[in-house]
This record gives sequence, C-alpha cells and structure tokens, in this order.
Amino acid sequence: METARPKSDSPASELSERANEQGDKVCVLFEEQRITYAQLNERINRVAAGLLGLGVKPGEGVAIMMPNRPEWLYVFFATQKLGTCAVPVNIALKGEGLAYLLNHSEARSIVIAWDLLESLAAIRASLAVAIRVIVDTTEAPPGYRLPAGAVTLDALMKAATAPVATPPVATAEPAVEIDPQAPAVMMYTSGTTGLPKAVVMRYRALSGPMLDFGAFYRDDDVLYTCLPLFHANALFLTATRALVSGRTLALSRRFSASRFWDEIRRYGATTFNALGAMIPILLKQPPRPDDADNPIRLVISAATPAWAWEQFEKRFNLVIWEGYGAVDGGGFSLLNLGTSPKGSMGKPPPGTEARVVDDQDKEVAAGEVGELVFKVDDPEARRVEYLKNQKSSDAKVRNGWFHTGDLAWRDPDGNFYFADRKTDSMRRRGENISSYEVEKIVNQHPAVLECGAFGVPSDLGEDDVMIAVIFKPGQSTTPQELARFCSERMASFMVPRYIDLRESLPKTETHRIQKAQLKQQGITPTTWDRDKNALVDATH
Repeated sequence: METARPKSDSPASELSERANEQGDKVCVLFEEQRITYAQLNERINRVAAGLLGLGVKPGEGVAIMMPNRPEWLYVFFATQKLGTCAVPVNIALKGEGLAYLLNHSEARSIVIAWDLLESLAAIRASLAVAIRVIVDTTEAPPGYRLPAGAVTLDALMKAATAPVATPPVATAEPAVEIDPQAPAVMMYTSGTTGLPKAVVMRYRALSGPMLDFGAFYRDDDVLYTCLPLFHANALFLTATRALVSGRTLALSRRFSASRFWDEIRRYGATTFNALGAMIPILLKQPPRPDDADNPIRLVISAATPAWAWEQFEKRFNLVIWEGYGAVDGGGFSLLNLGTSPKGSMGKPPPGTEARVVDDQDKEVAAGEVGELVFKVDDPEARRVEYLKNQKSSDAKVRNGWFHTGDLAWRDPDGNFYFADRKTDSMRRRGENISSYEVEKIVNQHPAVLECGAFGVPSDLGEDDVMIAVIFKPGQSTTPQELARFCSERMASFMVPRYIDLRESLPKTETHRIQKAQLKQQGITPTTWDRDKNALVDATH
C-alpha cells in the first residue's frame, strides 16, 4: 500500500519521495550508525505522530536544542511534515539569552537533550508561556530520572509505532495540509554584536530552487558536516542537500582539527563545507604522511584566505570552490567554481547584478572597499523577514538594491573579494581598516593558530587596533616579535597597537570569533601596548 504524500513541495516531502524510491540506501552515517532512507523517514513519521498526539498544531513553534546526532534530523523533518515552525537553538545558550530566544519565538514546545535541561530549568520561570518539554535521553546514564511533566523523545516515537504486523506496516505520513505562507523555520543569527535576530523562512521559500542542489555534486558523493545543525550551513547546505537529492550525509558531533581527517576517511566522505577559520586551522595541523591520501575531492568554502588556498589544495589533494551567501542574504550569492582567482568570492550568477558602493550608495571604483549590494529583481521574493523587527527588515533593501552589510571590493575583471563585516571594520587616523585583513596577515605567523582583530577606543579619537592571539600547541612568540612581523607585512596604520596573548578565544558554536565579547573586555592588565614599548619600527 502506497503511503500518502505530504501536500507540499518541500524538503520533507522530497525526503519521503526518496524513501519511496530508494528505501534501502544508506542516507545518514553517524559513528557506528548506518541509517537508510526508509528508516529515516519512518522515524521522522513517528516523531511527527507523537507531536500530534501531544497536541502540537500547525503554525506553532517547536524549539530544537540538541547536539548533532540523527535525532536532531528526526525532529526537524517531523516539524516540516506537520506545518509547524522549527526553531533551532544554539546548545551553548543559557540564562537571559535562552529565555530571550524562547520568548521571542513564542515556541510552545521544546525538544531538548537531557544534559541541557539544567539550562532550561534555570529560566522556566521567566518564560511568557507554558512550554511542552520533550527530552532526548540518547546517551543518558542508567537510572536517569525524567523531570516532572516532561516526556521522552523515545517514548513519543514508541507510542507512534504501528502495531506489529506481517509484513511490517510503516507509520503513516501525517495527513496535514501545509500552508505555504506559514513560517517553516526561524534561524537566529549569532548575535555577536547585539541581540540575535530571527530570520523567518516560510514554507513557500523551501521549495523550488531551494531543492535544486545537484549542480555541485556527483550521484555517489558523501556530504560531510561537523558544523552544528542549528546553523543554516549544516542544516540546509549539507544535511538537506544530501537528503533531498538521494545522497548520503556523514554527520559529526563537532569540529575537531585533530580528528577531522580520520573522520573523513572513516565515512568515505567526498565533500564538505568549510566556514570561518576551518581551512587555516586544518592547514596549521602537523603534517602527516597520509595528508593527501583522503577521499575528499571538493571543498565548498566561505572566506578561504588566498595564502591558504593553494597550500590546502596541494597538501590534501583536493579542489576548493568558494561561495558567498547568508541566511539573511535574500537568496543572493557569488560563486567561484574555479573560474576566478584564488581568494576571490567570484562573480554573481547570470542575471544577477552586484556592485560595491559607498555610504551614499554610489558605486566605487575597482579596488576600492565598500558595501556589497545586489540589484533587486523581485522585491517580494528577495525580502528578508526578521521576526518582530520591521525596521531591520525594511533596511535590507534601499533604492532598489539589497544591502548585505558586508564590505568587499572588485577587480577590473568583475571578481569580488571579501573585505570585512561592516560592523567589524575599524577606523584609525582617517584610515579604514579591515579586521579580516589584519587577521589574515597575523594568522600567517608560523606560531599563531588563530587571532581576532578589533578596535578599541583611542585617546586621539576613532580606534586603535587590538589583536587577541592563541598559539599552536607547543609554540609561542613574544608580542614584540608579532608586532615586528606585522610591521614588515602591513601598512603602518594597520599594525596593532595592542596585543593580548590568550589560551582561547570566545567563539560561537559555528566557530565565529565573538568580537563583541573581545571589545567588551578591551584592554586588560596582560595586554601588551606597542606605544609603551621600545619597538624599533621605521614605519611607525
């Protein structure tokens, strides 16, 4: 008997179709688990039936606060089959940050890992509405006791299991009419410079081009991600891409530079997406004889520094393609599929116009830094919707152009290059300074693993440049030597005045350095000040 199909052209309905077409194919690899399309779809349907049994209704928000594991996918795709709104939650959130997100999203249910319940318990009294609590007890210790009023995800799924029959009867697809205008997902920004904003993604936006992922991949590709599923990159660009297209997803718990290539080989992964500092950090790991002996053929990256690009390709025997886009980017993109110089984000696809403009929205000359903007072809389709924030939503489009909030420059051939996030740029003695450019140079020092550059108030007005630095294990150098290294490689106005040597850097779960925290901490008693030390520097 053929199961009923969802009444929506969406990732969830496409996944159901893959289960009908190739149910025996393994679609998720997670440690020792090998999950087929039929098994995945069955478990998703069990969660969906269980949520319906609890009274969850279409249009409601269902928060998901769990680490990377298959259960995360079961819950997410179940919400999409029910016409509810998934609210992915950063597992590091606690206190006011967690209370803000749950209240702001108005989620009525939360599926949460057992070891994160303490964070929820601490803010339950500050929640504006009562919230159903479903606990994922995967890996809970023996004898674990469930909090009063909560139910387990496992019990939810078992209650929805069809009666034993011969042959087995699969749990039915939910008979729910999906409203294409309803919110499907609320993706919260990292909030590195203020309260996070929720980008509302409606069901209509998760169909059509959203499902057209075949151009980058081969049919037998295995897509690997170690990024958190609460982030759009892992959820949409890797997990959804793999599962709606009939390919295999290799899922890791988290990014570990020391274990990265062992996991790649274990799963036979052939491609992955890289964010932030992943490429430089992997490149700075101690060389191994088998570095080039791995199954990866293609890396799709964001902001790979030009200095690291060719080194990474040669050392690990692969190809890097670069892409630019954002969850609140209106669907606009830039692509460098080996068609632009290394270090470039590439060009916009055919039919899309991009420019670099100044603060008056006037286009700047090639080589000059300004804000990256895109010509708006369809105002309704390109509109970014921030939940309960009309002002920010309206500000994205001005004078017919979509404003990204990112700084870039273009070369005479029309290739675009990332310069900085507009909120991270600095200004010193009349000169604009890109934190990205400062970091790119400092990170080339052989002892440096990673750094964050940011501005601190200057006695002379504007900013002084400060860097917070962490070293590779077993290596170090002095602030004086770092300053000398910078002086030899960057313009004098860019050379950091302040250098702070640290054990770690504050980061989001998606490996972005939290500049707001660094700026708030500012100059500390351990900070080295170049102006107060005898550094022979002819350029200063």
